[in-house]
Amino acid sequence: MSQEEYQVCDACGVTAEMGFVISEGDDVAEVSIFASDKDAAIAEFKNYLALAKEVNENVLHDLNECADVSFDPLTVRLKFECSAEKLIFELRSRSLAK
Repeated sequence: MSQEEYQVCDACGVTAEMGFVISEGDDVAEVSIFASDKDAAIAEFKNYLALAKEVNENVLHDLNECADVSFDPLTVRLKFECSAEKLIFELRSRSLAK
């Protein structure tokens, strides 16, 4: 019988702590939208907001559509109730990225 030594490869022996991936207090997602004008940027943001509300109806955002906001890029913060919701939103929002 031959005995093999333990060998580490790129996919073997990889571990991660969930506390590192989902850390407490990391509940704000930042969305940057590039558009040709303010109306197009706000329209695109509404798609992200609809997706965020699917994750949590109580999501908060810092966009005031009446204010004179910069739209190149339009950067909006979405505050979720917990870190896991933010992570779910970020994974699901990949489908909206063009």
